[in-house]
Amino acid sequence: MTTTTLDRTAFLQPSPMTLMGRYLRRNKSLAVGLLILLLLVLFTANGLATVDAENAYPLSVKTKQVPSVEFPLGTDYYGRDLYVAMVVGLWQTALIGVLAGALGTLVGVVLGFISAYFGGWLDAVIKGICQILTPIPAFLIQVIIAGSLDKRDVTIYTMAFVVVLLAWMGPTLVIRSQVLTMKERQFVAVAKLSGMGDLGIIFREIFPNLLPFIAAAFVGQVFFAVFQSFYLAVLGLGPLREPLLGNTIWNANGASAFFNNWWWWPMAPAFALVLILGSLALINMGMDEIANPRIRRTE
Repeated sequence: MTTTTLDRTAFLQPSPMTLMGRYLRRNKSLAVGLLILLLLVLFTANGLATVDAENAYPLSVKTKQVPSVEFPLGTDYYGRDLYVAMVVGLWQTALIGVLAGALGTLVGVVLGFISAYFGGWLDAVIKGICQILTPIPAFLIQVIIAGSLDKRDVTIYTMAFVVVLLAWMGPTLVIRSQVLTMKERQFVAVAKLSGMGDLGIIFREIFPNLLPFIAAAFVGQVFFAVFQSFYLAVLGLGPLREPLLGNTIWNANGASAFFNNWWWWPMAPAFALVLILGSLALINMGMDEIANPRIRRTE
């Protein structure tokens, strides 16, 4: 009985959590990126649950207060609690990134599958549009579009829409190239011979195998969406009343915060942006190992 039990125990497979822990210990980029992102989420969630969001807007608290127990990150020239502004601004900046990243990835996946799987004139049109638009500096077009909008109508959702307008070409070309390779595989030919329709092949055979690529494309799109929305806000092209990280730095620059020795005003949003972009970059690097079998390592 004892020998049989030991034999069975020796052949037991590790639990999914154990395997995930082992993989994260080996893929340090992914582990560190996820840890930073988790800390940012906890900071934002705790802040939203414990502070009054109205203090993130002008004329809410005493102005130009240095960091203290009452105001951990100080206050600005306009009477905003910068700790509360950081909490709300992180949430708003992340919302723009996730919305623009998700929409850009979704459009890219749909167009990439249509282009590669069905081919013909659809492939020629989609590929041609991507090749024409890709060399155009997307940021300059976004500045022109955002600058032409009425500032009273600009919201965080408007910013997400402006960012995503030219953000779908990259995912489209990446997914198209992967589907072109995947549809020539033997399992797709077997599915066609068995009588499976096009939609069945796409959703049951090809799509599951491309999930790592789609996830990596989504993280990359969120990274660029956060980066571009930040720069639009720094130029004063965002929703000016909202405490976005870029808006806070734009306001600090407009009030000459460093020259007036209000050093705490731009420091917190700049540090938060570094953490957001750093975590997304590390996650993207870590996911590249999952999506790319050439550099994937095993246990």
